[in-house]
Amino acid sequence: MSKPIIIGVGEILWDILKEGKQLGGAPANFVYHCAQQGAEAYAISSISDDKLGNEIVELLKQKQVSSFLNASKLPTGTVTVELGEEGVPSYNIHENVAWDDIQLSEEAKEKLRQADAICFGSLAQRSAQSEKSIQETLSIVPDHCLKVFDINLRQHYYSKALIERCLLEADILKINEDEITVLIDLFQIEGRTVVRLKALIEFFNLKMVVLTMGSEGSYLVTAEDDSYCKTPKVKVADTIGAGDAFTATMIMGLLEGKKLEDLHQKAVEVSAFVCTQKGAMPDYTNM
Repeated sequence: MSKPIIIGVGEILWDILKEGKQLGGAPANFVYHCAQQGAEAYAISSISDDKLGNEIVELLKQKQVSSFLNASKLPTGTVTVELGEEGVPSYNIHENVAWDDIQLSEEAKEKLRQADAICFGSLAQRSAQSEKSIQETLSIVPDHCLKVFDINLRQHYYSKALIERCLLEADILKINEDEITVLIDLFQIEGRTVVRLKALIEFFNLKMVVLTMGSEGSYLVTAEDDSYCKTPKVKVADTIGAGDAFTATMIMGLLEGKKLEDLHQKAVEVSAFVCTQKGAMPDYTNM
């Protein structure tokens, strides 16, 4: 059986923490976890030919993450991260950086035409150029490709119009407990949690909505079914990348044809493991 081809498109950057810097950006994290679980996975983004950009190239090689990174004249992206209670991060995302200038190479387009799943978010669409490129990726992928909108709301870098358009293009929506409150306000959704998630499925013709709620557990909901899993109690190092690991594991399970409850449980286990490790791309041999 051939490996599934999975693409993550959007921001790639350095998370700057007190103890040093770590490679970050939801698409790169997502791609790393897909590759660790057996996918042929690629990150599409942009870096500069500067020290930080060259370090990203080297680290991606070490992590065995394949990528299509166009060279931008803007500096390589950075985010200042502060960890609060229970290792939950807050972000100061710097502007006018390389991932605001994503452009698609012919090689990237060729791989997109073969994709089985693609993950995209709202953050990298804050600039006109990257928004254009991300929308182009969604038009290139084949009909069978699962389009996963990991909404990834950050600071003020989103609008109702952008969210609506992305939801109409997506097959699967991934949100966390903070993001669901934004959607409830934007779209005036009433009812208990599962009812609200099913309303989103109906409004936007989605195949699935995924809601992660940190220590409060998670839901996977389709039009016909729903699954709730508790979050295991672990010693948290930090939660950076845990959501991306969850999404990657879930998508791999869907592509492998696993039952909803089974792929959900596996996604919970992998994201809990990531919480016990420093950084978003831990070594799976420790799991």
